[in-house]
Amino acid sequence: MEMRSERGVVEFVVADRFLRYAAVGAVATAAHYAILVGLVEAGWLAPARAAAVGAWVGAQVAFAGNAAFTFRGSGASVGAWLRFHITALAGAAISYSIVFVGTRIGVHYLIAQVVATLVSLGVTFEINRRWSFASPTRDRS
Repeated sequence: MEMRSERGVVEFVVADRFLRYAAVGAVATAAHYAILVGLVEAGWLAPARAAAVGAWVGAQVAFAGNAAFTFRGSGASVGAWLRFHITALAGAAISYSIVFVGTRIGVHYLIAQVVATLVSLGVTFEINRRWSFASPTRDRS
């Protein structure tokens, strides 16, 4: 019975962190989309490249928010920042690939970006939860 209770607590903590991660991500995504739309509509960059630049700006917003709100207590160390940015690069590569393929097959760049955002959200949450903000002494839930 105790094992079941502990599992429920872990599931709640993970769900709570995911909701916090998504909230921080919404703010970071707003920054990302503003950069994306601005660069594309100004004619300065193609959609896939603008998505990558937007992802980088959004990553800076996301690190600060996640260190302070989602994974607080794990520390905003240089190591966490580096791991987070490696993860952000993986997310940007996913985003770039989805937007690139989407626009090549005729999908509007914003719809392709929404799909990229949703896929990247799930992938990067798990990596950040288990690696970027994890500490050796803390439970990785």
